[in-house]
Amino acid sequence: MDKVCAIFGGSRGIGKAVAQLMARKGYRLAVIARNLEVAKATAGELGGEHLALSCDVAKEHDVQHAFEEMERHLGQVNFLVNAAGINRDGLLVRTKTEDLVSQLHTNLLGSMLTCRAAMRTMIQKQGGSIVNVGSIIGLKGNSGQSVYSASKGGLVGFSRALAKEVARKKIRVNVVAPGFIHTDMTKDLKEELLKKNIPLGRFGETIEVAHAIVFLLESPYITGHVLAVDGGLQLTV
Repeated sequence: MDKVCAIFGGSRGIGKAVAQLMARKGYRLAVIARNLEVAKATAGELGGEHLALSCDVAKEHDVQHAFEEMERHLGQVNFLVNAAGINRDGLLVRTKTEDLVSQLHTNLLGSMLTCRAAMRTMIQKQGGSIVNVGSIIGLKGNSGQSVYSASKGGLVGFSRALAKEVARKKIRVNVVAPGFIHTDMTKDLKEELLKKNIPLGRFGETIEVAHAIVFLLESPYITGHVLAVDGGLQLTV
């Protein structure tokens, strides 16, 4: 199988760490983000002939165009990582409708659209592997993050159902659920306070999540699984 991987949200954070790891393993990559210049910078750092694309995953036309460009320049995509995500923390009663919708669109609908687009090629090729990046919050919930939790919890249900749909086509679908990881999304959190609740006593690094994602991408007998990468946080919440 050709090693062509699309990484949505691949320009920073966990997605960027995945791109760096997969580039070293010889994959041909498409680094996809809303900001094309940042995507180009990340792709350029990887060395080799990788593709950078701009895409709003919540827009069907953008997703379709991205897959057309990937097939034109890299060949058919048989690995997919959905790492694009946003959060708008706040109590539900204070959450604006537009913030509610934007989280659901980016975190859940976006992965649905990219998975559906990838299915066409993967079914034809009778094989493929997808990892969707969820969150431990989607499994456990958290006050002030009800909408984010719903979007990530929905991603788990979607991924498990899709895994059942496409298993006979030799397509695998899994989820990685990170805990507190050093990214732009967590930079303003009170780390010293929060890490007291983590059994391993620290925030994780993006490369640690990336290793879990690549493990699931490459494991031929795992599908429909949710792998928590959280330092044991799920044991305490």
